[in-house]
Amino acid sequence: MKLEICANSYQSAKNAKDAGAHRIELCSELSIGGITPSYGLIKQVAHELAIETFVLIRPRSGDFCYTEQEFEVMKNDIQICKKLGCQGIVSGVLNPDNTIDIERTRELIELSRPLSFTFHRAFDLVPNPENALKRLIKLGVDKILTSGQQPKAISGLDTLKALKRQAQNRITILVGSGVSSKNVKTFKDAGFDEIHASASEVIHTESSAYFGNTPQTESSTEEIKAILKAIANEA
Repeated sequence: MKLEICANSYQSAKNAKDAGAHRIELCSELSIGGITPSYGLIKQVAHELAIETFVLIRPRSGDFCYTEQEFEVMKNDIQICKKLGCQGIVSGVLNPDNTIDIERTRELIELSRPLSFTFHRAFDLVPNPENALKRLIKLGVDKILTSGQQPKAISGLDTLKALKRQAQNRITILVGSGVSSKNVKTFKDAGFDEIHASASEVIHTESSAYFGNTPQTESSTEEIKAILKAIANEA
């Protein structure tokens, strides 16, 4: 089983590498679901850390319906990731009714090649996951990051299992949201090949009247090692 760590900073990415994670999804601002990290962060991680790096391409928080200008930003960011030597793109586009925007998603996939393409947790908003899965397989998506359309993956386990059966190894169901060392064995025992976790710990809680009170988090080396140990059946 492979472990992907959602890394929100250079230090989180380094902690993931040092702890032995197989891959990172690099992003910023986890408190709002993640957005595209800066050019400087992508470059520093890609050039200094020897770990497979997928990059989240999401220009803002909120929904997954984008203006033409926002879509151009996404395409430019994908080009940057390719030039910097990243290994994968994590993205996707929805229509106003939360069905998959096939044409725009196809354009992002084609632009990303030869990099791997993961359709992110926008999948958890689609009204018909079975049909959406068929469409993403047809588009050539490599992985779907999903919690089984529940706030936490452990609650969506039945849906996740159904999606895995439907996928028939044509696409990877990447399980994410609330995955930890305490529950990861449940997903391994269910036959999943890849999991996604932030393994976050709070490192600063200072608030500001000007800049809000969102705690600063960082991926924990100890928790990542504990997840890997649980995967290896040593815990």
